[in-house]
Amino acid sequence: MVGKNETPLTWVRHGARILQGYGRGYSGEGKDAFARFTNWLTWRAAALDEIEHAHRSVGGTGPGRRFLTQQINQAYAILLSSQLQGFCRDLHMEGADHLVATVVSPVLLGAYRDNLLFGRKLDTGNPNPGNIGSDFNRLGLLFWPAVDADHPRNPQRRRVLETLNRWRNAIAHNAFAPDMYKGSRPSLHLAEVQDWRRACDGLARSFDHVLRAHLLSATGTTPW
Repeated sequence: MVGKNETPLTWVRHGARILQGYGRGYSGEGKDAFARFTNWLTWRAAALDEIEHAHRSVGGTGPGRRFLTQQINQAYAILLSSQLQGFCRDLHMEGADHLVATVVSPVLLGAYRDNLLFGRKLDTGNPNPGNIGSDFNRLGLLFWPAVDADHPRNPQRRRVLETLNRWRNAIAHNAFAPDMYKGSRPSLHLAEVQDWRRACDGLARSFDHVLRAHLLSATGTTPW
């Protein structure tokens, strides 16, 4: 059910309107309120859609198909984690740029910006809640408390993100926990990855919303 403060997120591709989920709308104040969220809904979503198309294109019903689709499901999980990491890194960069934009001295501006980006965990680590929170906290806010307050589903979405990262690490390092097996092989279903993607959709929207509100409060100017 869609809440009264939620609006459908859609993207038109190849003439078809694709439903991406639901979330709270923004007040744009004359600007495109979804400017920094657009990439998540467009080309990042398109990359993820391609994996789903590949899953559907694998024909048959026998064991061979189950093995092939399992590899696709695992690739889908890795790509989802990768796209979320790229989105978070880009959003963090936008936030840092906006915070330092009012600094007059080029030397101080560069030093301030470099300090905000130095040792950024999203440059080398996974997009798990700990790394995401650590990086965004450096922009001057308590990130996860603000995200959790932005939507009642976000605490559960954060737990889902932990599960996605757990599978991402298991796949990347070929080190699966016993509960990831069904029989003699790891078993990850398409529906599970689709659930993780919906959680990432909601979190990406809230990340954008929370950072925008923080930057507006901190600088007095609307970042996007």
